[in-house]
Amino acid sequence: MSDIKIIPLGGVREFGKNMYAVEVDESIFVLDAGLKYPETEMLGVDFVIPQTTYLAENAERVAGIFLTHGHPDSIGGLPYLLADVNVPVFASELTVELAKLNVKDYEATKKFNDFHIVNEKTEIDFGGVNISFFSTTHTIPDSLGIVIGTKEGNIVYTGDFKFDPAVTQGYKTNLGRLAEIGSQGVLALLSDSANALSTEQSASENEVAEKIYDVISDWEGRVIVASVAGNLARIQQTIDAAARAGRAVALTGHDMDQIVETARRLGKLTVDDGMIVPLKNIKNYADDEILILEAGRMGEPIRAVADMATGRNKQVKIKEGDLVFAVTSPTVSMETFVAKTENIVYKAGGIMKLLAAEIKVSGHANVRDLQTMIDIMQPKNLIPVQGEYRELEAHAECAMEVGIKPENIFIEKRGDILSYEDGVFVPAGAVTADNIMIDGSGVGDIGSIVLRDRKILSEDGIFIAVITISKKDKKIISRAKVHTRGFVYVKQSRDLIKDSANLVNETVSNYLKKDEFDWTEIKQEIRDALGKYLYEQTKRRPVILPVVMEVRSEENLKNNRKKKAKKKAQANEEE
Repeated sequence: MSDIKIIPLGGVREFGKNMYAVEVDESIFVLDAGLKYPETEMLGVDFVIPQTTYLAENAERVAGIFLTHGHPDSIGGLPYLLADVNVPVFASELTVELAKLNVKDYEATKKFNDFHIVNEKTEIDFGGVNISFFSTTHTIPDSLGIVIGTKEGNIVYTGDFKFDPAVTQGYKTNLGRLAEIGSQGVLALLSDSANALSTEQSASENEVAEKIYDVISDWEGRVIVASVAGNLARIQQTIDAAARAGRAVALTGHDMDQIVETARRLGKLTVDDGMIVPLKNIKNYADDEILILEAGRMGEPIRAVADMATGRNKQVKIKEGDLVFAVTSPTVSMETFVAKTENIVYKAGGIMKLLAAEIKVSGHANVRDLQTMIDIMQPKNLIPVQGEYRELEAHAECAMEVGIKPENIFIEKRGDILSYEDGVFVPAGAVTADNIMIDGSGVGDIGSIVLRDRKILSEDGIFIAVITISKKDKKIISRAKVHTRGFVYVKQSRDLIKDSANLVNETVSNYLKKDEFDWTEIKQEIRDALGKYLYEQTKRRPVILPVVMEVRSEENLKNNRKKKAKKKAQANEEE
């Protein structure tokens, strides 16, 4: 019997950050290497990736990384994984090209080029383990599911998927291939759960395309379309609608030019010559002859629209008669921001519409699609992935409706190890799988304490107390001065500022009377005294930063100068 373990390092009980390690005997196969964008409380964080310590510690056993599609939740964490685990990467043509863009942008991996293009006809033999693929329908072409063939049966990872027979070539699911995989025997199915709470049938891509055209063609002014950059299906539909309506398209947004150019070069995005015009030339077109396509990561298109409405965008400003049309569904965490953005768009003279308010759209499987996948695959075990806990639970419930027993459904936490023993999967401990936060060029240097301080700073501000002492003479040389930002309005709080400075002076004076002296201790006493006083006066807890400076005595300064002169003389003699 093969030694099989399944370890979700991300993508369970959360949306995004997909990464799953499947161990078969001595080999580890990594499925996806994604990121997720920060939640509201993660102040200043750019994005979050899975912790890959376990993979780094077992790097010699990792056979390869297998990617399902070109969205950030699948490929965004790849550069950081490759920096620790230098192994081949396998993906479809478009996914490989988009992954290369990510890898080249990261200093540690910009020279990496061990990519291998695969499709649903590809089979790779890893010595007793056979890896194959199947096409899936998602909002980006060339999406694949992954099959790990073992002696005990197939382990199938769907990636993001839905069923829609009306999609164009490049987006189609090969149902015959799914049936073939199911007939071989599926030991475990890791299946997309992001839309598992929905029983409503999503509109077909043809219906979506027609709705986008109807909205654009009916509008007499400028149209500004907001779309996530990776949603190439929406971008294609938007460009097609603009062409039918006689409008040129100007592109703006994070990485938009690179993604569109890559997709066009590979034939995954069809754009007639002359359709795309430089953004700087939009003033040369009448309002009913131009469409501005704003595309970015996750909520970035909506944030860009907000900047346009408030005049912070230098290139595009929303004016009277503009239509803002959001064609990708906002995440739950963005709903409040979307409502605020809609309000300021109206204030600027424009109108905002959401495609999701017009028709039901999703790139993920609803309940019926999930049950269809289970019915085709007939898995012995189900592991819901890619979703918050409520979505994983909903997936489990719909699976039980089609005959999967509760004891064969596993709702995992990050890092949990599922081990196949004596014909059944059982919990077998856990590995460390924390969130790793990326802030600028820093990787993992932001933790819960830093986030807590940022949260306090954002809510209650900072309070700085500066005092100068003589440690030798045990006296205050320069009395305390206090400064604050984001805490109180200084001009209206002069008494509070004065009393705080006096409190620092008193605290330091009392401390200097002690026989022993410790820099950490004196700062902590200032922090404690100020914290208690400021909370009593304001019911707020700002970040308190004590700065205690020391005046050196003339004798100490002379000794230091002598030491430096002696070291210099010794250095000259050695030369």
